[in-house]
Amino acid sequence: MSVLMETILEHNRAFVANSESTQFPTSKYPLKKLAVVACMDTRLVELLPAAMGLRNGDIKLIKNAGGSIPSAFDSIMRSLLVAVYLLGVEEIAVVGHYDCGVQGLKSEGFIEKMLQRGVQREEIDKLDFLASWLSGFEDDAESVQASVRMILHHPLMPKDIRVSGFLIDPHTGRLDEVAV
Repeated sequence: MSVLMETILEHNRAFVANSESTQFPTSKYPLKKLAVVACMDTRLVELLPAAMGLRNGDIKLIKNAGGSIPSAFDSIMRSLLVAVYLLGVEEIAVVGHYDCGVQGLKSEGFIEKMLQRGVQREEIDKLDFLASWLSGFEDDAESVQASVRMILHHPLMPKDIRVSGFLIDPHTGRLDEVAV
């Protein structure tokens, strides 16, 4: 086990022993009946909820690289459907951000890094979907718009779900609505 993981486990033991979890009371049902799809960017971990006035238990927060929904039947859409049908979510917000690392991502550079880390070319070549799967998007607002449309037009999503799109500034926390 790495030193980092040992440090995390040591902290966790103290956290549990001191009953620190009691400061985070909530249930599995989001109090605001909201699901937020956002990017996994480290700058947004605390900034995004703070900028939106959200606290522990208020929302279902679903994060991935780019905060986008690239496929109608990927894990993000599955999570949204679970949130809606099983956890009482009535509204969804897609929150992209300016200066996203996925913007402009090209699969060629990504694949080159895989090769450098020891992934065999033969394994890469077997996956015909890899180039599109590893590519990013060109415009952050268009990515948010596409994800909002994906949710609104998904065949399994109820038509009464409200869906909004935003871009957040990862430096100031300012939210800009993205028209769809």
